[in-house]
Amino acid sequence: MASTLRDAATPDRVARSGVWLTDLSLLLMALIWGVNFSVVKYGTRLIEPLAYNGLRVSLAAVALVAIVLAMRGTWPTLRDALALIALGALGNGLYQIFFVEGVVRTRAGDAALVIAASPAFIALIGRARGIERLSRRGAAGIALSIAGIGLVVFGTSGGASGDATIFGDLLVLVGSLCWSVYSVLLQPYTKRLDGLRLSALTMIGGALPLLVVATPSILRMSWGTVPASGFAAMSYSGLGALVIAYLFWYRGMKVLGPTRTAMYSNLQPIFALLVAWLTLGEVPTIWQGVGTACITSGLLMTRV
Repeated sequence: MASTLRDAATPDRVARSGVWLTDLSLLLMALIWGVNFSVVKYGTRLIEPLAYNGLRVSLAAVALVAIVLAMRGTWPTLRDALALIALGALGNGLYQIFFVEGVVRTRAGDAALVIAASPAFIALIGRARGIERLSRRGAAGIALSIAGIGLVVFGTSGGASGDATIFGDLLVLVGSLCWSVYSVLLQPYTKRLDGLRLSALTMIGGALPLLVVATPSILRMSWGTVPASGFAAMSYSGLGALVIAYLFWYRGMKVLGPTRTAMYSNLQPIFALLVAWLTLGEVPTIWQGVGTACITSGLLMTRV
């Protein structure tokens, strides 16, 4: 009997282990994306923003397709593939255009804070579509995180503004909305399709419109004058933020659902503010410290 009980409990322990491994991978995802704000800010000072964006997304698409081709497996049906490419145009095309153009026009820390609004958008869109049901505790956690975002934004406006602009923040906000709609619409596909192939097809969908928009900037660039650090930044933004971190994101979408996965993006401001402070001289304020504590508490309320 004892042996039977142990055997019966094993699948449950394995399932819980898988969930916590997913949590850890999402923490790493938040760190990669948090660092990426400063990397993009730095890289677009050396490379024209559209050229930077078009090439990094194309690099990610090529890398993902190469990985998929190196592995055995079947591709989705033509109908699913076309749907994923169309979704990719929204989530990896329009979103990236608004994101990078916004980061260029505001502080890296500000952009991270605005992006942190996406879990609230995702929760509302998911609930409207009947995909997600929020408990009172989960709703309170989202509200606390939003309050934390407000405190951080208040702290930013009360300190040295640097090169922050309202227009830049608005561009990032529109990008956040594009990402939120994309995440909710993508969620059904994450349940039945392989994450690598899903990532490759959606990244192709993003690269196509970006290359159309970015080709004049790419041809206009004097690539011989770009230092190695510029190419390193573009590689990090392409392979780190758009390949490794995205695979973690899709895994979270499959295991935890869109709202809980999106809550981890609220950790981005913490990492982004710290890295921007150390590398770009964007000094955080006391209100930003209080806000990050609220963001973290809100995340814990939705996951513990």
